[in-house]
Amino acid sequence: MKIDRLIGILSVLLQEEKTTAPELAKRFEVSKRTINRDIEDLCKAGIPICTSQGTGGGISIMDGYRMDRTILTSKDMQMILAGLRSLDSVSGSRYYGQLMEKIQAGSSEFITGRDSILIDLSSWYGDSLAPKIETIQDAIGDRHLIRFRYYAPSGESDRTVEPYYLIFQWSNWYLWGWCRKRKDFRLFKLNRMDKVRGTDKVFECRNVSVPDLSNKKIFPGEIKVKALFESDQKWRLVEEFGPNCFTEQDDGRLLFTADYTDMDNLIAWIMTFGDKAEVLEPEEAREKIRATIEAMRKNYSRRK
Repeated sequence: MKIDRLIGILSVLLQEEKTTAPELAKRFEVSKRTINRDIEDLCKAGIPICTSQGTGGGISIMDGYRMDRTILTSKDMQMILAGLRSLDSVSGSRYYGQLMEKIQAGSSEFITGRDSILIDLSSWYGDSLAPKIETIQDAIGDRHLIRFRYYAPSGESDRTVEPYYLIFQWSNWYLWGWCRKRKDFRLFKLNRMDKVRGTDKVFECRNVSVPDLSNKKIFPGEIKVKALFESDQKWRLVEEFGPNCFTEQDDGRLLFTADYTDMDNLIAWIMTFGDKAEVLEPEEAREKIRATIEAMRKNYSRRK
């Protein structure tokens, strides 16, 4: 991608006193002509780059305008590399790994010690996830519509979407785009998308800002929940809601309070605790759990 190459070239120029077009062409695996066009683009962007011909010549940032190299500290470079490494964990190619190698090649003096942060964004669905991400990335870059089969609680349907953002949040990958079926922006979970394919149809980019995915926006918390949990479930409550989500009772049980968004998700979550949890409020949840348990009892009492 051109923007990544421009950033890479700028990184090299910030770390080295001088380089040459052939050296940059070899490092970024493009032609010398492409490098020359990239240098022109950097100059148009306001980066004061000068070139000189002959023996000892090359490409450098103009004296007196060079940015202080301490702008990027060793810690800064470690954070950049950690981010690239995390993207490589879900990439179907070695693109980000190769980009890391290119940055490291010109930044050895900034990278000291061992890696301190390792981020792996892959999942059990890695084999199917990487192709989806790659297809969506290409479609976003080319402004091409994508099509897929989507499976939602309300049913399944075919969607045609203008893709704008790939998002990793709440331990899952999502696509934020304009759904032509619903005539609105929608958030699609990649694990629920099937037969994802790009098209050759170009769409006109809408005036779209970064989506507000704050918990209060996506999960308004309209259901007030109270439940009692056995003490041996403390680790799970802490893991999922934090150490302030409950108070310990005299009998050792944990009184849990929280705001929940979806009744079905609440019941499904409570049921995973088996007999280690009892919902106190709301009464609607208690009734639905009773009905679920009764239906399960009938299922398991049947004989073939």
